[in-house]
Amino acid sequence: MSIKIKLIVYYVVFYNLPHSRYFNLFNTLRCWYLSNIMKIVLCARDTKVERRVYIGSGTVRIGYGCRINEDVFIQEAVIGDKVMIAPNVAILSKTHKYADLDTAMVDQGETEPQPPTIESDVWIGRNAVVLPGVRIGKGSIVGACSLVTKDVPPYSVVGGVPAKFIKSRKPIS
Repeated sequence: MSIKIKLIVYYVVFYNLPHSRYFNLFNTLRCWYLSNIMKIVLCARDTKVERRVYIGSGTVRIGYGCRINEDVFIQEAVIGDKVMIAPNVAILSKTHKYADLDTAMVDQGETEPQPPTIESDVWIGRNAVVLPGVRIGKGSIVGACSLVTKDVPPYSVVGGVPAKFIKSRKPIS
């Protein structure tokens, strides 16, 4: 079955199932489909993917035990294990070209995909945006409403627009 047909089935059947807080069977069905049919979730057990999570047609890999809340947009990404993604997060892999001033931006097409990498044990706060090609290091926290434009070192807390280093989660030795 082609990826486009699998995505159509996902959007028609599983995308709008109610939130798992009402009945966990809805999450179980969504994760089963994403794991066994679409092959993008490594293991559906201990994973939560809530309603209205947009999945792009490119490279999407989601590790073990992740929590992806409602209204998340994943264009393309490689996501590690035990990652928490709050509602309304956008993870982008492409953007529009805009260099040619004589051509309308809408007519210039898109850049080549650069899927972001989100390493294990990361927490991305509500309404954050992760731009193409960014790597968020293991154990990091991205504050709510942040715009991640650069790589985030492991065990860092970042926030703001653009996201800036706030502190390290590692104790000072």
